[in-house]
Amino acid sequence: MSESYQMFPSVVSRVEQLTPLVKRFTFERIDGQCYPEFTAGSHMFVKMNDDFSNAYSLVSDHKDFSTYQICIQKEANGKGGSAFMHDYCVEGFELEVSSPNNLFKLSPSSNKHLLIAGGIGLTPFITQMEELAQHNANYELHYACRSPEYLELLNSLDKDVHSSCIHTYVSSDEIFLDLDKLISEQPLGTHIYVCGPKPMIDATIEACNKYRHRDEYIHWEQFSSTATGSGNSFKVILAKSNLTIEVKQDQTILQAIESFNIDVECLCREGVCGTCETVIIEGEAEHFDQYLDEDEKTAQKTMMICVSRAKGKEITLEL
Repeated sequence: MSESYQMFPSVVSRVEQLTPLVKRFTFERIDGQCYPEFTAGSHMFVKMNDDFSNAYSLVSDHKDFSTYQICIQKEANGKGGSAFMHDYCVEGFELEVSSPNNLFKLSPSSNKHLLIAGGIGLTPFITQMEELAQHNANYELHYACRSPEYLELLNSLDKDVHSSCIHTYVSSDEIFLDLDKLISEQPLGTHIYVCGPKPMIDATIEACNKYRHRDEYIHWEQFSSTATGSGNSFKVILAKSNLTIEVKQDQTILQAIESFNIDVECLCREGVCGTCETVIIEGEAEHFDQYLDEDEKTAQKTMMICVSRAKGKEITLEL
């Protein structure tokens, strides 16, 4: 079923410059109430205005819900949301934040948890490490970043609690993470989590497959679509609207539908939030989202029209 998010009018109560490219934002609800509870590894959406709505991992104390905190890296080649936050969201700026969701949960039972992060991909692990420490779990964090200032992101963690479990690799100091070696040393049954740039995620999954770690023990998160941005053109038939629309090579289904002034709810436009989940009546989808699990994708019952495409020349949707 499509995900439903509650939106909370909020104010930016604090902005901290952690690195030249990363700021930490603290939000409070305008009505003075607490935000909903969230679990370790959760994310929420920030709706800055009608143009930008992005997903970010929560880094705040998951026992204190009076505020939400996120860290945002300014992306020069992004879609504009991170630049907007960095350039315009000063203390006192009003926007909306969503209720939380978690697509990157810790496994409840594991002999070992291996956390692999690159750059700003550290953020979901901040709350996860706190939870793992509270449960006296066996865990390691391997954090790779481009320059020493990114190590500032680790300062919110209690060094006395986590220091023996943290391993850092700074490329500007010519210290690099050898993913193949790291994965090869892990006992089978280790749950492996990775968040960071797509090449790091791909390399981690490749190494896990090479050393025969089962798919259900591999977890990854990236708040961007895995689609290449284009594909073959095809027709989408909207059964309820009695319309047939051509989706061009460089268009998403959502964009094609919106060109006919048909409104479809979609909070993220990256295949993460689940709000645009649509029933497939006939045809098959080529799935590029991160919301549906592999069994749901194989079942071909629904698709995320913001990123996924038709496998053939035509697909019929319940819209």
